Amino acid sequence: MLSICTNKPHQTLHTNQFAVTRHQKPVGSFTGEQGLPGMFVTYELAPMMVKYSEKQKSFFHFLTSVCAIIGGVFTVASLIDSVVYHSSRAIQKKIELGKLN
Repeated sequence: MLSICTNKPHQTLHTNQFAVTRHQKPVGSFTGEQGLPGMFVTYELAPMMVKYSEKQKSFFHFLTSVCAIIGGVFTVASLIDSVVYHSSRAIQKKIELGKLN
């Protein structure tokens, strides 16, 4: 049985989940296979419960996430700035020495 908690408080929706597997085997005197022709159904029961619940996060969690995003943006921007700065200095030194060509 699959139990789903809806967005309304204290309301649970009980549902079922099914899976199908199909197997086919040729049977008959022409194929040389032995067996009885027919349709055979077997059930394999596997109990499982999935519970989805929604929890509202606090304002401090939101504030921490925003600070982490802003810090990440500044870190990546400073790395890019450092690479561009050091590359331009290396190219400028090569130009001054006349080795760029």
